Amino acid sequence: MSLPLIALFIAAFAFGTTEFVIAGVLPQVAQGLGVSVPSAGYLVSGYACGIAIGGPLLALATKSLSRKTLLLGLAIAFTIGQAACALAPDFTSMLLLRIAVAVAHGAYFGVAMVVAVGLVREDQRGMAVAVILSGLTVSNVIGVPAGTAIGNIWGWRATFWVMCALGVAATLAMAALLPRTTGSSARPAGFAREVRVLARQQIWTSLILMLMLMIGQFGLFTYITPTLLEVTGLDENLVPWVLLLNGVGATLGVFLGGKLSDWKLMPSLITMLGLQAVTLAVIYAVSPYPLPMVVAIVIWGGLNFAIGTPIQTRILAWTADASNLASSLIPSGFNVGIALAASLGAAMLNAGYGYRSLPLLGAIAMLVAVAVALASYVWEGRSNATPPLTAPAE
Repeated sequence: MSLPLIALFIAAFAFGTTEFVIAGVLPQVAQGLGVSVPSAGYLVSGYACGIAIGGPLLALATKSLSRKTLLLGLAIAFTIGQAACALAPDFTSMLLLRIAVAVAHGAYFGVAMVVAVGLVREDQRGMAVAVILSGLTVSNVIGVPAGTAIGNIWGWRATFWVMCALGVAATLAMAALLPRTTGSSARPAGFAREVRVLARQQIWTSLILMLMLMIGQFGLFTYITPTLLEVTGLDENLVPWVLLLNGVGATLGVFLGGKLSDWKLMPSLITMLGLQAVTLAVIYAVSPYPLPMVVAIVIWGGLNFAIGTPIQTRILAWTADASNLASSLIPSGFNVGIALAASLGAAMLNAGYGYRSLPLLGAIAMLVAVAVALASYVWEGRSNATPPLTAPAE
């Protein structure tokens, strides 16, 4: 792995950790800011909305800046944002600060994937994108459990101070290791063509699959800590280890999903969506029993990321003639789903259904995804459509 890619990975890891670690310290944050746990869940929804809406808008507004300057600016904004979150006096200020950081997050991943592709040979582009995306996965393996443990020992504000230090490291790494000129030399597609690709059924059905996948993942993951404490009855000190195992499953799932994408993308995707519906039903059934629950959570984490890989691969393949749009659609689509999932979970909890009901919401979403994926696959087969190869010259 080249040094510039390592620098981009560090920043991706930092952004991924700050997005997901909130689930591990959610009860402490809620108590510290004087709100209920379901209300604190809107810190997840707000962050996701910031990525989904603000990220692409910021990327468009800053397209005249050099890529290195923009990436450094986003890393500095992240660093300042973590310090501000650590000092947040109330829930409203914390929510607004999280949204501001999320805007930088959304812009970062769109720009970083384009830059990563421009740093390597054409036959290494898939691996370059995978390095950036793996920052999110590794953040679940290392960042989230570590941040949760820090929060349990020294308080949730300490978690954000550590994130601030990580932001400093990411900024310094990119300043030192990224070349002055970065990015792809290919001429970007025009805005009209970028928009027209949305009419392809493979794109909008994949975005629906993203939404369903995120409901299946974050409807439960947002509230995983109180679920493990109150339903499963785990000791608080064991929760970081369960999150670590979930992250290990997710890391293995990324590689599994990549291999299956290269083999038979849609049949593999449909099968995994069905398996995830079964897994969520199993989680509902075994949630009061610690050992089966932990095993089910590891499998669930692996399937979440195994499913995510072919969805992203499909979008990139069918937007090869409008790749800039694809780079913003992927984080936006996933995070709209995260916001929706966290909000639905909060609504269910506020309605009195309890933490144990959350996996059932995910199972229903996965069944919807199976139906959509099957319909899209049949439609694609009947139309004999093939993915575009490259962006045409303007």
